[in-house]
Amino acid sequence: MPLEIQMKLNENPLYKQYLRSNSLWYKKLIRNPNSFKEFVNEMKITYQIRPIDKISKTIDTLNVISNLFNNML
Repeated sequence: MPLEIQMKLNENPLYKQYLRSNSLWYKKLIRNPNSFKEFVNEMKITYQIRPIDKISKTIDTLNVISNLFNNML
């Protein structure tokens, strides 16, 4: 694995955690270092840290709060 990718993996704890839990990515990144972007995208989907996931969580929270207020009335 290229040194540049190793440094990126060590800088971000989420990358390390995801790589340890999905060890198939070791092989993929060693064979094709260009797949790092795919690795990051898959990690974001798994940990739900994409912007769309954050918006969805916010909307869900607002719906719960709205339902609580409606039930109180």
